[in-house]
Amino acid sequence: MAAARVSAGLLMFRRLASSGLEVYLAHPGGPFFKNKDDGAWTIPKGEIPEAEEPLACALREFEEETGLRIREASKFHDLGSIRQKSGKTVYAWAVEGDCPAGHRLKSNTFKIEWPPRSGKFQDFPEIDRAEFFPVDLARQKINPAQIAFIDRLLVALAD
Repeated sequence: MAAARVSAGLLMFRRLASSGLEVYLAHPGGPFFKNKDDGAWTIPKGEIPEAEEPLACALREFEEETGLRIREASKFHDLGSIRQKSGKTVYAWAVEGDCPAGHRLKSNTFKIEWPPRSGKFQDFPEIDRAEFFPVDLARQKINPAQIAFIDRLLVALAD
């Protein structure tokens, strides 16, 4: 039996006077997500190696997938974990932040055989785009299991 997959990620948020709270979501790259939008976006995340602390993994993965570095001294809100339909468990932390003016997404890549059974392998970015969404729109865009992270962020910010 295969071991359950476990990932860690960050839900970056910002507060704007004009539109209120917004969260930063990433759209998975590659051919399987090319034409998917609502319900396909995710928090930047990655699988936790055995020897790495989950928050350290979340920070590393966030930088690898977005090109943005979050300071370790930042205030993190522990959002707990969720289980996705695939069976993967995802741990998340929220952190307040923003993208610098002119930031260009810089994601790591993965290689798969594409088209299937063609014998040809192609590199694709893990994340092909990322952006801030107002909370109501983010609930539409994000993987349905991850909506709980947005709800938990709202509770954490209300305290």
